[in-house]
Amino acid sequence: MRVIRFFFASLHSALMGLGLAGILLWPPGLDAQQTADPAVSSSSLHAPSSKLTQSDIDRMLPPTDMGAGSAEESNPHSKEFIADAPATPFDSAPIPSNPLAPDADPVGAKTCVACHSLESLHASHSLHVTAFNSGTTETGPQAACEACHGPGSAHAKNPAAPGLIIAYTHGAKTPVETQEATCLSCHAGGARQHWLGSVHEARGVSCTDCHNPMVRNSPEGVLAKGSINQVCASCHQDVMAKFNRRSHMPLPEGQIACTDCHNPHGTITKPMLKTDTVNETCFSCHAEKRGPFIFEHAPVAENCLNCHDPHGSNQENLLVLPVPMLCQQCHTNDRHPNDLITRQSTRNGLVPDERVMERGCLNCHSNIHGSNNPNGAMFHQ
Repeated sequence: MRVIRFFFASLHSALMGLGLAGILLWPPGLDAQQTADPAVSSSSLHAPSSKLTQSDIDRMLPPTDMGAGSAEESNPHSKEFIADAPATPFDSAPIPSNPLAPDADPVGAKTCVACHSLESLHASHSLHVTAFNSGTTETGPQAACEACHGPGSAHAKNPAAPGLIIAYTHGAKTPVETQEATCLSCHAGGARQHWLGSVHEARGVSCTDCHNPMVRNSPEGVLAKGSINQVCASCHQDVMAKFNRRSHMPLPEGQIACTDCHNPHGTITKPMLKTDTVNETCFSCHAEKRGPFIFEHAPVAENCLNCHDPHGSNQENLLVLPVPMLCQQCHTNDRHPNDLITRQSTRNGLVPDERVMERGCLNCHSNIHGSNNPNGAMFHQ
């Protein structure tokens, strides 16, 4: 410390001798700048900011279509194939009608909280209720509960009667169609463009089977569980079991998610792929397999699933069968001697065959996905 103090004292003395101390250590005019405006005081520097206006709140609330509307506006041709109406913003959420209580009237959030204090405490941290409480133009901040659950006067008069409020639990009498219509009144379009007619919609899956807007269980997506993979695993346990096989997609390691390939809200494909075909989905990561190739391998060009199981396999490289048994599904009685290759043909079998050692057929046909070499008709190179 003494050395440091001595160094700065020596530096200051040297600068004073050169006339630079005022320039480097205390810029000229700083005192004049501070005293030029006596009206500016320390108290004014810490004055509280003005309250947020309604326009500020509207600007800060996220879009309910998850950005699909802005994407459509940026694409001049989107209106030719997308028939979405503008998404309803949070601050304009209407009070939905309940077909099981058509004569019910809104009663306000204070009436709801009188009984549902615990639910109100949990929901107060959610995005939906925070947005509704900020002051909606259509329903008002007191309609935060009824913006999703419908008018509550009939439910308040007879709380034990089922169906008098739009409920989102499995034991509720509210039809799934009413639940979905309530959610889609704001969250229409975008990734939910093909929800109607999708596999999930046809099988009676409701929005709240995957989402829980009342609590914050997940970092994003108001999911019912901690991650999208956990939500999917609650139903698709057979698929999730494949990720325990020795060759699998890196989903358990957290490098991908189910939604990297699938859109759970529905697409034009039966497995709800995010693209039009299986191959296009695979090519989004495995671009080197896309081609075009001078010599194409027909099963590869047709469908990647002819050879691979995309979720997991006990064979290497996600293959559905070990090589060469996989190749023999198509290539029999062709060029090679017509010998049936079985497990007894492996290294430790009764009749070892050199064609199935190590990588099997791939020992010679290494570019099995396709070749651009003029001599690659047999995918040797």
